[in-house]
Amino acid sequence: MESGALPQDVRGAHIHIVGIKGTGCAALVEILHARGAVITGSDVAERFYTDDILERLGLRALPFGEENITDDVACVIYSSAYRLDTNPDLLAAVRHGKPLLLYTEALGALSRSAYSVGVCGVHGKTTTTGLVGTVLQALDLPSQVLAGSLIASFGGGTAGSCTMTSAAFGKQSGARSYFVAETCEYQRHFMAFSPQKIILTSVESDHQDCYPTYEDILAAFVDYLCTLPPGGQVIYCADDRGATEAVETARKRRGDIQAIPYGTSAAGDWHIAFGRAEDGRQYFTLDALGACALSVPGEHTVRNAAAAAALICELLRADGKNPADYAGTIRSALLSFAGGKRRSEIVGRAKTARGEDVIVLDDYAHHPTAIATTLAGYRAFYKNHRIIVDFMSHTYSRTAALLDAFAAAFTSADVVIINKIYASAREDASNATVTGETLAGRAKAHGSNAVYAGDFDEATRVVLAELAKPSGTADGYLFVTMGAGDNWKVGQAVLAALSGR
Repeated sequence: MESGALPQDVRGAHIHIVGIKGTGCAALVEILHARGAVITGSDVAERFYTDDILERLGLRALPFGEENITDDVACVIYSSAYRLDTNPDLLAAVRHGKPLLLYTEALGALSRSAYSVGVCGVHGKTTTTGLVGTVLQALDLPSQVLAGSLIASFGGGTAGSCTMTSAAFGKQSGARSYFVAETCEYQRHFMAFSPQKIILTSVESDHQDCYPTYEDILAAFVDYLCTLPPGGQVIYCADDRGATEAVETARKRRGDIQAIPYGTSAAGDWHIAFGRAEDGRQYFTLDALGACALSVPGEHTVRNAAAAAALICELLRADGKNPADYAGTIRSALLSFAGGKRRSEIVGRAKTARGEDVIVLDDYAHHPTAIATTLAGYRAFYKNHRIIVDFMSHTYSRTAALLDAFAAAFTSADVVIINKIYASAREDASNATVTGETLAGRAKAHGSNAVYAGDFDEATRVVLAELAKPSGTADGYLFVTMGAGDNWKVGQAVLAALSGR
């Protein structure tokens, strides 16, 4: 059985993808389809938002079955959710000697076919990748971008897309093409990627099932930085202690690595000065670009925008262009960025029976630092709203390891509803030392107005009871569903109840 063999030129190559509805695999489909590959794929029958992506390309997921592996299949890409010894497609691919690649291996193979950039970090990598793609879309660089979620400004109708292929991509024979992808630290998946440059947003303790200590996850990021070629660049957040430590450690091992800092602590082009948040905009200044603004909330998003702008300017230089000539285009593109799915995503608006406005927003933040910074951003951006948060913690191991940090993360909210913990398939819940109720009690001890609601029906009732009270604010309510679980369903239920559906 051959492994790791993606055709160098995928035009006309038949590639079969097992687990095609997964976010990463669906994004890979978009990239491969844009490069001219013939795609088939298989998955479960349940409908996901990625079905819309596939259907826009004229594709549909097939049921799993050995008949999917036809003679003309050039290679098979598969999600790590499926096993070679149990999935019928993969069993047939092994039997017929088809080249097999994990999704991460396929992403790595694509990275070696272009001038590639890996966007990494415990927080912010999807938004940063989305910002990079939004700016590249406005430039004349041949580029493709792959993000870990739908990005509204990437096109693909009202829903957006996980990928962006620029108008210039593939149009100029011999021109250098650029590939920017979100790369994940979990189980060192990013080590399959071959970057020329890296954006590093943050490093701190997370994924305790594979990185029991901070030193473990730090070592993974350092190793990734050291995959850079001689003279390769890392653009890193100087405001983040872990990112700074990772860069300093990597440069002790590899003194040739060029380090470009951004943030309020950075000197030079990418120093950030925060401005006001008003009228639906977050204002800030970058030394290299001057006055800028975003249409999405949060100082953390400004930092992500600075990372994106710094990378874009370095790519322009690599392409022989003067970044100063593009400053206005970069500023306009940053302002046009509308966020991504489950990243400060406004999912609906309604009114209470008293006539007060309710904005319902969904966000993927599931680490204490991300929760605290995201909610602080909402407090500044939606300053005249009463903020209600429904939070579902993801994994028992993360909740137990960071319990006090979680408990202290909700102080920017007026009311916090804690759901049961959303367990990983890799965990044994019977051995858990914490529960959602534990977290709610600890959050209350840290000063939050917290309540436990184990199931979504109960959580919906609690939210509706809060919305029945006068907000005491000028602009009404902001209701946020937050976390990596499926508690976004509470937001849908609240919207349905307010609209009488």
